[in-house]
Amino acid sequence: MHAELELREDGLWVRDLASTNGTFVDRVRVDRARIPDGAVLRLGSVECQVSYEDGSGGHPWPAGSFGPLLGESAVMRLMFAALARAAPTVSSVLVTGETGTGKELVARALHEASPRHEGPFVIVDCAALPEHLLDAELFGHTRGAFTGAVTARVGAFEAASGGTLFLDEIGELPLPMQPKLLRALEARTVRRLGETEHRPVDVRIVAATHRDLGRMAACGAFREDLFFRLSVLPLRIPSLRERTGDIPVLLDSFLAGGARGLFSDAQLARIAELPWLGNVRELRNFAERAVAFGAAAALELVDVDRVSTPPAHGSVAPPVVAATGGPGVEPYAIFRERWIDQGEAAYVRQLLTTHAGNVANAARSAGIARAHVYRLIKKHGL
Repeated sequence: MHAELELREDGLWVRDLASTNGTFVDRVRVDRARIPDGAVLRLGSVECQVSYEDGSGGHPWPAGSFGPLLGESAVMRLMFAALARAAPTVSSVLVTGETGTGKELVARALHEASPRHEGPFVIVDCAALPEHLLDAELFGHTRGAFTGAVTARVGAFEAASGGTLFLDEIGELPLPMQPKLLRALEARTVRRLGETEHRPVDVRIVAATHRDLGRMAACGAFREDLFFRLSVLPLRIPSLRERTGDIPVLLDSFLAGGARGLFSDAQLARIAELPWLGNVRELRNFAERAVAFGAAAALELVDVDRVSTPPAHGSVAPPVVAATGGPGVEPYAIFRERWIDQGEAAYVRQLLTTHAGNVANAARSAGIARAHVYRLIKKHGL
């Protein structure tokens, strides 16, 4: 709430979030600054020294890949190093990142690098299942436990025993289900619907979300005790905007002939300048379009998935959904995420336009904290 820290390729940056008592770097009050190695950062009355070489294991990963993950940038190599440290443990991991950054791929990489790699990797999409089916999906049920339960069924916790259970879009888990999940995590036992017996399970939990669970917990939209139980080891995936130098490497992995065989240097430079709100997923879709339609045509189509021109004062235009990604063409969860993100971007853009860029007034009008507005601005590259 006081300030935001962002690790970039050129170092650690701090941005004051309109705090009352200020953010200081080496006794100089700053709104936004790069913190030099060895500098003292003061947040109000709290001081800490920033060191880029502290010997605590925070060194970048030596290679440009970690399992199926690719990235030569400093932020990705630091994330790879964090993954390598988290993989051998049994602690719960909370993976956060914008839509399309590859949260499921990170979860798979964790599983494959862990001692549980020979065990199952089970996925539960908390956003794709209706509330009345989540209980049975997670914990299983006996025959006749409810209408339609013609046979007994093992739940995801039991199916993942000995391996990893990946809870995707955990931020969408309904509040009534959250105490049940918390009990299962703490007791390491589950009870199938229709049974009284509790069954022991041995699973490693990896959860993922593009939402700010800390803020949701603070406002009562997510259980605080469950949040802390899930985020023992938090891992944040950088957005594609934070690692544009990785774009050629990613394109090479998507394109059999390599990026240089399809794009000119000028086109690659143009690609690196694009906001890529859909992150790696959007870049992959772009690569497929380039193969099908050609590089020039694919670049012309890039803005199809963007929100159209700003709407009239006082209204927010509906998000534009590309013809290549409508209902029935892609999974509902992906369509839903993209729709929500586009609508959110349109709302924030109009909010800032209405208040002439004044974040304090915009936050007051929207009924949210200034820090949250700053996060939305960063998230959507506004």
